[in-house]
Amino acid sequence: MAEEIKSLDELQSVVSGKPAASADDDAPREPVRDSLGRSYATGKRKDAVARVWIKPGSGKVSVNGKDIKVYFARPVLQMILRQPFTVAGVEDQFDVMATVAGGGLSGQAGAVKHGISKALQLYDPSLRGALKAAGFLTRDSRVVERKKYGRRKARRSFQFSKR
Repeated sequence: MAEEIKSLDELQSVVSGKPAASADDDAPREPVRDSLGRSYATGKRKDAVARVWIKPGSGKVSVNGKDIKVYFARPVLQMILRQPFTVAGVEDQFDVMATVAGGGLSGQAGAVKHGISKALQLYDPSLRGALKAAGFLTRDSRVVERKKYGRRKARRSFQFSKR
């Protein structure tokens, strides 16, 4: 099993020092852009689904027509959205327009992050290695477990009474 990467410095050393001898390199990827020079991707997390468009710009991020600082007021959620740009080394080079629906704020932030990562690698395939090594291209499949019959919640049972 591969060793775990715990810091951005380790991630960059893994990406830069990696030999290019994998099956992905046989067919070089082409950038996928529309007529307006944008790349589109869909990101998902829990119940949230984000539709994300990126284009070259000054680093402006809008989610559902609002600025990132207004929509995601918590600094942690804003940091989550900036992670793909930091790992790829392209801070303030792309404008992001995202529409997100479903779930809560944390799930929505994760969905937008997933969408940004996928759109970045479609716009510039050379960024794929860094984003993949950071695990940003993998959809986090964890969702809420359903409630079972005969139980109070998904796993919690009713209180047992011996007498």
